[in-house]
Order: sequence, then structure tokens, then C-alpha cells
Amino acid sequence: MAGTTSTADFTLQAENAALLVVDLQRGFCERALAEKLGQPETAHYWDRLDGIVLPNAERLIAAARRAKIEVLYTVIEALTLDGRDRSLDHKRCNILIPKGSEGGQVMPALAPADDEILLPKSASGIFNATNIEYVLRNLGVERLAIFGVLTNQCVESAVRDAADRGFLVTMVADACATKSPEEETASLAVMKGYARIAETAELLDEMGARGASAA
Repeated sequence: MAGTTSTADFTLQAENAALLVVDLQRGFCERALAEKLGQPETAHYWDRLDGIVLPNAERLIAAARRAKIEVLYTVIEALTLDGRDRSLDHKRCNILIPKGSEGGQVMPALAPADDEILLPKSASGIFNATNIEYVLRNLGVERLAIFGVLTNQCVESAVRDAADRGFLVTMVADACATKSPEEETASLAVMKGYARIAETAELLDEMGARGASAA
């Protein structure tokens, strides 16, 4: 498969761009709660999440807000208490974050502002499990920067599906985490066929906020 067309302009612009924050929620980003929910992760995951991903996510969200770029969130959260609405995959893997539970809350430092959009999903792929495409079209979004967890699961699903639907996608490499360095590398290599792979600093420059975020 050919790589991303070099002539495409993926630059984030206020009038037609958005950030999509994928599953940076307490159930996957707080160790004790993740273990309680049966979602233990590796040392690589926690080191990368705490040291790189969450700080970069906070910078990206703050910069987007200053630049008047839409910020949308998705979390894994069932529509029911017993999770009967979950996808077959989530039932098979015993992934259950009940409706209204603390595990479905976005991490406090990243939490949506009053008028930002939060879309709960009960499957890995947000484009299959929610009306996000309808929402993005109504917002006039053409360019989408995606980051969160896990790199090679929910993030990768969002990148593939967004690209297939005609959005110009940027995957923010240093704002994603999964279980091992090898899985990180493999996922980013594959995603080059669907998205621009960029670092947080590059996007901060595009949004005119790198200096402000470092201050």
C-alpha cells in the first residue's frame, strides 16, 4: 500500500480542524482503578503514559483551545450498568466500564470544558460505535489530530476509519501509548499509510502555541 500523499495539507487550522482524544480516562490511566477494573498494563505503558502521553495531551488540548480548534473526547463506557449493550469483542475480552462510573471519566487534568463534546463508546472503533462522523461533518471538520490509548487498538481504529471516510488525519506519536516499544513502533509504521505521523511539538507550532505551552 502506498504511503500518504505528500501533496496533502494536514496542517491544523481553526476553521476546519479538531483534536480527538481517545480513551484518556480514569479506568485506563489511573493504576489502582485500572487494576480494579481488570485492566492491568505493563511498566512500559505506565512509564510512557505518565511521563510523556498525559503531559503532551494536556499541552495539545490547551493549545487547541487557545487556537479555537475543536476538542472532542471519546471514552469507553457502556450505556447500561450491566454492559449488555457492549460490542461482542468487549464482552469476550471482559471490558466493562458501567454507565456513569468513575472509570469512564476523562482524566481530571484533561477534562472537557463546558461546551466540548464527549462521546462514550462500547466498542473499540469510535466511527463504528458512535455518530462521530455526523458530528464532525456538522462542525465542518476536515482535518483531525488523533491521540490517546491504546496506540495499536482504539487509536489505530480511529485513524483507519477516519482516513477511510476522507478526513486528513494526523496521528500524534508522542501522545499515544500501548504495552511495548515494539508495538508502538509497529503501529506507527503501519499508520503511515493512513495518516501523517507527527510529534506534539510540531502540532504546537502549527497551532501557534509552542512558546506559550512551554512558558
